[in-house]
Amino acid sequence: MNKKELQLILQEGEGYKIEFKENTNGLDKEIIAFANASGGRIFIGITDDGKIKGVQISNRLKSQIQDIANNCRPKVKILFDEFENILIVHVREGDEKPYECSAGFFKRLGPNSQKMTRDEIIDFFKSEGKIRFDELIDLKFNYPKDFDKNKLLRFLELAGLSKSTNTETILLNLGVAEKQEGKLYFNNAGVLFFAREPQRFTPWSVFTVALFKDIEGVDVIDRKEIGGGLFEIVQQVMDFVKLYSKVAYRFTGKPQREEIYEYPFEAIREAVINSVMHKYYFEHGHNNILKFLPGKIKIENFWLKPRHFTLGETVFRRNHLIVDLFSRIHFGEKMGTGIGRMRRICRKENTPYPKIEYNENYFYITFTPSREYFKIAGKTEKVTEKVTEKVTENQIRILGEIRRYEYITANKLSSIVGISERKIKENIRNLKEKGLLERIGPDKGGRYILTGRGRKIIEETGN
Repeated sequence: MNKKELQLILQEGEGYKIEFKENTNGLDKEIIAFANASGGRIFIGITDDGKIKGVQISNRLKSQIQDIANNCRPKVKILFDEFENILIVHVREGDEKPYECSAGFFKRLGPNSQKMTRDEIIDFFKSEGKIRFDELIDLKFNYPKDFDKNKLLRFLELAGLSKSTNTETILLNLGVAEKQEGKLYFNNAGVLFFAREPQRFTPWSVFTVALFKDIEGVDVIDRKEIGGGLFEIVQQVMDFVKLYSKVAYRFTGKPQREEIYEYPFEAIREAVINSVMHKYYFEHGHNNILKFLPGKIKIENFWLKPRHFTLGETVFRRNHLIVDLFSRIHFGEKMGTGIGRMRRICRKENTPYPKIEYNENYFYITFTPSREYFKIAGKTEKVTEKVTEKVTENQIRILGEIRRYEYITANKLSSIVGISERKIKENIRNLKEKGLLERIGPDKGGRYILTGRGRKIIEETGN
């Protein structure tokens, strides 16, 4: 500190991180307000309007101020500095928020320290993770009436845990319930996993999925609100992704062709799991959303950014019980390495890394198609252009009918297309040679399916 710096501070006046005090009266309020915010400096010996009055700096004064900081709950860390007859108290941002003094809880709002209202204290506890949504008991849940044992059995199967133990004991050991006066009470994590109708208790836990025709996300082709238990939601979201994802085929000379999908399903699944695990469930007005747009898949999550968060470095677990339950069934891990796993999957599948964006309230992750898919699909399109020229109208009609009904017989095709069964069989052989049809199963009881090239022709010709 020098005179020039002090003059600048006096000129600018009190602010979010600067407080002037003529003496130590009410100092405890200022200390905890800074500790509950981003820290700051208290200049003792300066009036509110920026006039230097000065104080007699002594070890006794410093000891008195240190006692004030120690009497806060929890203790607040401070350091002293001095310039001429001004004592400067440096208050660090607290690691154990929220802090309280005998007068209550205070927070810093601009240049003022303001006492928190009841609701503000509750919100502060939530934002600092002192109150965890997944650990709160839901008194509306009635066990066993609202409990779905089949969901628990499915969970135990996925987790590889014994089903022979008493149900109540299992629920208590999983941490999703507690027993009071002989009655079992479920917490929110238990409700979200094992209730018959979880959305009756937490309607905002649904996951919205939507397929759009345009990149702007205006023209909706399909939209669903996916509910159920949390691990069921993950599976159904992935079913939606797989339903609308394209696939290309690599023919390796082996009997089984290799399928190359448009998107890295395992990486997307990881992102969906993370969005469900780390959602800020205290906020009731936002669903998790997956948008399937032309050329990309975007997942949007309301999360409330944690303090000191650094992407890829911070181990972040907002809902500890939910994270633990998912890790037991091998949906995600406790160590918070989801981003790293997504990147490893994308690298393995020759897919661009997902684009990650976030602000104070929202977390976005965007996936683009696999390079490998484009490589195979590009070749397929070129081959298809050549093959289409050699496919007859009758063969296109045969492909169309088989696409509609894979188990259709040659006799039925004959009546639809209007040619003999012998000609139908000749055309089918020809379509197989061109790589447009495949036979699955034995001669009797098997069926034909269209290859990717076969489907491409049908799409292009509108059959």
